[in-house]
Amino acid sequence: MPILVPDAGPLITLAYADRLDVLQQPGWPVHIVDMVLHELTRNRTPTSEAIAALVKEHALTVVTTEVWQRYQQRLADATAGKGAPPRKTGLGELAVQEYMTRLGLEDPAVPAVFLFEDHKIARASFHLPDSVHRVSTRAYLSFLEERGWIASAEAIERCAIQNGRHFSQIRFP
Repeated sequence: MPILVPDAGPLITLAYADRLDVLQQPGWPVHIVDMVLHELTRNRTPTSEAIAALVKEHALTVVTTEVWQRYQQRLADATAGKGAPPRKTGLGELAVQEYMTRLGLEDPAVPAVFLFEDHKIARASFHLPDSVHRVSTRAYLSFLEERGWIASAEAIERCAIQNGRHFSQIRFP
């Protein structure tokens, strides 16, 4: 059974559609990378509370990464006047790659599905182990519809858009 690891984009989209529940439809464990969770909840947004509630109410696994630990240390150092504040751009993706690499190095490798929406993640330069499959939000919703676990992928997409989410048209694979 694979682990489902969502990036920020799919969580935002599903929160806009009020359908975060679909993450658990296949019955796979859902793991959220610490840096991604921080990116989604550090500021109050239209989706931050729903995402935080999902993690808490369903006791989802929050994966600790070195990226997050180093970010926190740099932030503490900057607050104490001991250096520049840490960068924020791309840290979620780095933390996801770190976790996926960890899964791929297990013996045997742990299968995972990385749920994404970002075009840069679809490129070959975003390297993941062979045991990890990249799947876009739209492809994941289509998968759920094909299995009969949701009535309509298009309805969820439309709801997210109607509620203000402008998300990628990427469908991968």
